[in-house]
Amino acid sequence: MRGSSLNRRIPTDSDGHYCLPNEPSKYSQYESVAVIVVATGDFELYHELVSELRERDVNFTTIEPAEELPDRADVVLTGADDPVAVAESDTGVPIIEASPGSPRLAVDEALAALRGHDGRTVVGIDPGDVPGIAVLVGERVVATFQVSPEDVAEIVHEETADAPNPVVRIGDGARLIGARIIDDIEDVPIELVDETGTTPYLGAGVRGVADIIAAVNIARMEGEPVESREITPTEGELHRIQQRSREQSPENREIDAELARRVAVGELTIEEALVTHRKKRE
Repeated sequence: MRGSSLNRRIPTDSDGHYCLPNEPSKYSQYESVAVIVVATGDFELYHELVSELRERDVNFTTIEPAEELPDRADVVLTGADDPVAVAESDTGVPIIEASPGSPRLAVDEALAALRGHDGRTVVGIDPGDVPGIAVLVGERVVATFQVSPEDVAEIVHEETADAPNPVVRIGDGARLIGARIIDDIEDVPIELVDETGTTPYLGAGVRGVADIIAAVNIARMEGEPVESREITPTEGELHRIQQRSREQSPENREIDAELARRVAVGELTIEEALVTHRKKRE
């Protein structure tokens, strides 16, 4: 669920604003990120819009209503009484008036504007213990997430619900987790992508975004269509599951190989396997 899992967004500056490519920043690799601009002097409306955008992991920045729009602005959210510096007809940037008490409607309209003119919606997934997810519309990154494997399918379904002809592209690493994610996703075409070379080298001071960047790279690569992925767990993979069960067990207990195999193929979670293991010992 959003808000209950670890969601990591595109890096922000010291004020919490998203880094824009025309601003000096070590995050210049995000130059294709779509940006919503919040421009309102109404404190209540500002708080509501910013909270809604953060809750939904949407990339945004904020300006004063009378300021010039940033070069990379894609949609503007403003209030009815705010004097936005330029008209939509002057820039081609949609300007959406939001009302206090209805931030979700305004954000929905802004997201629809982003998705409406940029192309196909592609969700890239870098599978792992905490998968990275990137949502692209055309070449623009419009949302990023980093959540537990169990929450990936819900995000995919929410992000593709109103999109025409969406596709999910998932990396072929972390085989067991990836296979479970594929099984959880319904009614969206899935492609399996060779993820070799998708995780970049991160320089000094850059942390926590490698899986997100890998997900963006995966989304931009065509893969082989799949509906499921049959995996026979290796001894090493089973051993890692057993180690994780010991780490999660209050009694420092390790599940047996058969329970680890059931976890590997998605029949049980580690928590359920630990409960079964305790019952066997009683």
